[in-house]
Amino acid sequence: MKTWFHSWRAAVRIARRDALRFKGRSFLVLAMIALPILGVSALDLTVRSAELTPAQRMDRTLGAADARFTDAQMGGAAILQDPAGERNTPAGDYDSPGKSWPEGPTDVTKTIPAGSKVLTDSNGTAKLTTAHGLLQTEVRELAAADPVARGIMRLREGRFPEKNDEIAATTRFLESSGLSVGSTLTARGFDRTYVISGSYELPSDLTTEQVNALPGAFLAPYAKAVEKAGLPKPSISTSYLVKRAGGFTWNTVQVINAKGVVVTSRLVVLDPPADSDVPLYQKNDWVNYENGGGTDAAALAAVATVVGLAMLEICLLAGPAFAVGARRSRRQLGLVGANGGARSHIRAIVLSGGLVIGVAAALVGIVLALILTFALRPFLEDHMGQRFGGFTVRPLELLAIAALAVLTGLLSAIIPAVTASRQTVLASLTGRRGVRRSNRVLPLIGFGAVLLGAAVALYGSVVSDRSALVSGGSAVAELGVVAMTPALVGLFGRAGRWLPLSPRLALRDAVRNRGRTAPAVAAVLAAIAGTVAVSAYAASRDAQSQAEYRATLPYGAGAALVTEEGGRDVPAVRDAVQRTLPVDVRADVSRVAVGKPGCDPYGEGEGCGYYEVVTPPGNECPLWAATPDGSDPAEKYTDEQRRALTKDWRCRSRDGHGIHVDNGLVIADAPLLKVLGIDDPGAAKALAAGKLVSFSKPQVDKNGAVGIRLISDPEAADRARERNKPIPGEVKSFPAYQVPGSPDSYGVQSVLSPAAAKAAGLITVPLGAVFSTDRMPSTEQRQKLDAEIAKLGSDVELTLERGWVDENGLVLLALTVFAGLVTIGAAGIATGLAQADAEADLKTLAAVGAPPRVRRILSGFQCGVVAAMGVVLGSAAGFLPAVGLRLTEGREQMRSYQEALDRGWTDAGDVAPHVPIVVPWETLAALLVAVPLGAALLAALLTRSGGALSRRAAH
Repeated sequence: MKTWFHSWRAAVRIARRDALRFKGRSFLVLAMIALPILGVSALDLTVRSAELTPAQRMDRTLGAADARFTDAQMGGAAILQDPAGERNTPAGDYDSPGKSWPEGPTDVTKTIPAGSKVLTDSNGTAKLTTAHGLLQTEVRELAAADPVARGIMRLREGRFPEKNDEIAATTRFLESSGLSVGSTLTARGFDRTYVISGSYELPSDLTTEQVNALPGAFLAPYAKAVEKAGLPKPSISTSYLVKRAGGFTWNTVQVINAKGVVVTSRLVVLDPPADSDVPLYQKNDWVNYENGGGTDAAALAAVATVVGLAMLEICLLAGPAFAVGARRSRRQLGLVGANGGARSHIRAIVLSGGLVIGVAAALVGIVLALILTFALRPFLEDHMGQRFGGFTVRPLELLAIAALAVLTGLLSAIIPAVTASRQTVLASLTGRRGVRRSNRVLPLIGFGAVLLGAAVALYGSVVSDRSALVSGGSAVAELGVVAMTPALVGLFGRAGRWLPLSPRLALRDAVRNRGRTAPAVAAVLAAIAGTVAVSAYAASRDAQSQAEYRATLPYGAGAALVTEEGGRDVPAVRDAVQRTLPVDVRADVSRVAVGKPGCDPYGEGEGCGYYEVVTPPGNECPLWAATPDGSDPAEKYTDEQRRALTKDWRCRSRDGHGIHVDNGLVIADAPLLKVLGIDDPGAAKALAAGKLVSFSKPQVDKNGAVGIRLISDPEAADRARERNKPIPGEVKSFPAYQVPGSPDSYGVQSVLSPAAAKAAGLITVPLGAVFSTDRMPSTEQRQKLDAEIAKLGSDVELTLERGWVDENGLVLLALTVFAGLVTIGAAGIATGLAQADAEADLKTLAAVGAPPRVRRILSGFQCGVVAAMGVVLGSAAGFLPAVGLRLTEGREQMRSYQEALDRGWTDAGDVAPHVPIVVPWETLAALLVAVPLGAALLAALLTRSGGALSRRAAH
């Protein structure tokens, strides 16, 4: 034991001295190992610091309260909830026929125990005035200065509101609004003015634009002002922070659940009950997903795969660097052997080089991660949108990461250590390399791995539906190609007979010294294979996406639609579009409103209704028609019958693309037809004559008319629909013109002129504008329009059709650059080792009169040869996973398509999915030509032309 310790101690001292002597090489290897360690350590520190403990989560949710009471909106019916209070469902069986789902408010205050201290926490929204215009903002009424609420909001400047005319605002709101503490603001249509008394932040959501007022100081009077203006009253949600001696146990929570109230209890969250004691988890179809291990196992497998491949890449890159060190230190190693050192001592010295570099890389990476994470903590918090719970350091995890660095260093030095130990003392002292036969077993093992991996990937893509088999098989096949690299490098040598002198010498040198060439080629292969796989897969997905793309509007056309507040901001939106964009034709569109003009299209709010376009009974699709018992009408048909019905014109759906307009009906004049590209003179004449222009044949009855049902009582309509009875409501009938053929109307199913709508007594409100442009708007013009709309504070649905856009181009470029850098690095390391080996040959060339540039040219070709071999092999290996994954996706999409046909879900216009496999020629061209050429030129430029002429060693 003592001898072993002293021998390794001496080996480590020698390795440390060599690392300090050759600082450039040591720094290169250290950087290759330390950078991933830095990234992983920083990620670990960031993730762990961002994770909140249950106590911290409760402090941010409840403040100093013991529980938060929230109305489940179940009309007081008993509910079941999870311990965290995040999910709930009615306790009874309401899925049976004839039973209605419970709904409605509950008086939460009656469930709060007597003697408790209670704070109300109400939330709503309002359009607040800012320095730039209007901003839709969340308004919260909570006595934030009360000790019970301490922790929910963190004060940054000033103070929380103390008067009814004061508010505090989040820092994000102040940044967006251009206001500051001391500024005044009000809301649109509201005559009260408020002073900003302070700024605060929500620790768990730094991006929230919110203002805080005292309870009753803003939301209630603002709602009255809005109703007075004829607009729907904004919705307000209220919960209650309750502080009570002893808190709320799980049993107490369940008692309160019986009254229809959800309780988030501090005691329960900190000490949750067992799943068997949670009635919600015992209910059918409910699962405690937090305890599921499938997702965690998949994530761990993915992480292990990525870490393993990263370690392999680093070992392949760093291994030749250690070989360079061992080759340049061969005389020193020979002296060790000459003085009685065994082969184990030689291996220990080279392995100690990996150990020293690994330990140094671990220390540097982890220390830098600690410093950078701590220094960049504010930036990281802002980027993640939440404050850390603390700066959390888990020593065991960092120790494991450090061990990974040390292991990587040792693995990188194993092959150079074994190779160095096999050199005889005489060969080491004289500089002779000797001749060794290449390993014949490793290529056979690699070939077997290639066959096995390809078979697994083929099985996963053709027989099985598991993409994990494709990925795993591809990884095994790639490792097999890596193992075959020495043999494949030998095959490349046969091409040398057709090359000029310098590239022939470089290729011959690479083939003769496969021990240093193969790892570098394998490193390039691994990087290129990953790049080609991702590039081929992304290019194939892009080709499929482009083929399946359906335009929202004609190319260059756009739409700006507003459905809130009765179209109050529509005139300003239309004007902004006209001023900022190169508009050719603008069609102003409106919508039908039922009830108050300010109602939204869906009939929500007091005094609001909605409308629907009536489908005549004879035109209803049999697969969708309502049945007396409420069952699925498609169930009575066979698969073949459902397939046939999907081709029926009655079952042809026109939804799924285009602009979204309620029921597909818009109120507009003839310019809309021109913008949509409808070239039909008959349609324009019919619209001018007061007819409804229809693009959907099923909505036109046998008399050539279309009916519009006005539903003023949504609740009565819902009850009638549940009982399969006629829906109450007045029906307006319009003579219709059915546009011949099947032109693409981009989501618009029918158009009615404003004059015809007014004559029929329909209430219409402005919706927005649909427009065409004489040229595609520039980025600057679009930004100006966005800025104009932002000033209004309206929720504008803005669409501008630019055609299909390639969203992966930047990713593919980044991958190509990354692969190029790895290729240049690996080829450069191999070139350095080649120069160390070929020093005697270079001296001979200089002695016989070769010009100085030969050294530079030879170095460039050596680097280019390694890069070219790795790129060619990697390009071939990278296609396997991409093809396998695409074949798997094709089978999955075809099976889904066939299932949809069997169930009658597919539109008659749908076609079988096309899953192309595309070769990314541009990426391949850059990899096969530009990367090796760039590597060769860079190596030639960085190599010194001259070398000191000295006497060759005698052999």
